[in-house]
Amino acid sequence: MSYNLNNPHQYNNNGHNSGNYNIGGQPGGTFEAPVQISSREVAEYVSKVFGWMFVGLLLTAVSSLVAALVPQVQELLMTSKFLFLGLILVNFGIVVFISARFTRMNYATLLGSFLAYSVINGIVLSFIFSVYDFRVITTSFTVTAVTFGIMAIAGYTTKTDLTKFGRLLMMALVGIIIASLVNLFLGSETLYWIVSYVGVAVFVGLIAYDTQKVKSYAMIPDAEMRKKAGIMGALSLYLDFINLFMFILRIFGNRR
Repeated sequence: MSYNLNNPHQYNNNGHNSGNYNIGGQPGGTFEAPVQISSREVAEYVSKVFGWMFVGLLLTAVSSLVAALVPQVQELLMTSKFLFLGLILVNFGIVVFISARFTRMNYATLLGSFLAYSVINGIVLSFIFSVYDFRVITTSFTVTAVTFGIMAIAGYTTKTDLTKFGRLLMMALVGIIIASLVNLFLGSETLYWIVSYVGVAVFVGLIAYDTQKVKSYAMIPDAEMRKKAGIMGALSLYLDFINLFMFILRIFGNRR
């Protein structure tokens, strides 16, 4: 059979399968899936994935603060559009590379790529300290953290298969991206607020969906693939948190 990271209910705790697994379109070997995995083992696996997500967020926060406190860095980011755009493109390239090649990458390279992405993303996001009041940033972060925690618990504990729900959210996300690009030219304030509120709703849902996917990764039989899937899960949750934070910041933000 094929194993797909986007199908969180391919395995459950009461069944077993054997065959070929496939993650990200790359074929693997044969396996005998475990007949059962304990809830404690699932919890330990999920906690490790969230641990790597928090490491990524910590690196982003530190690199963002450092970049914001160094005037030369802020001057470069604000005056050199090519540098700022270059960092964004590098970050985008890292995500695309990881997504396309992670099954062929070893665990250390995959983890290093995720951590590098977190640092670069922090430098890019350092601009928020010159655009928003620090109190607004901390308030937005707190709201994001609480919301993330609630939805992560919901995604972990629900018995409902969120696969179809996740597909709808991904389609909505594509719509948000297109609308945001269009609004770069239109400059519509109404569209700006629509995108902001819809963006919050989409990423709130994706947090639950991605948490459920991470829970299912604990049952991947191949140990190396299970570890690498965990890093991919950490990246997905990291992106959910960052994007939710940015949309909430847009809503709460008092621009200077």
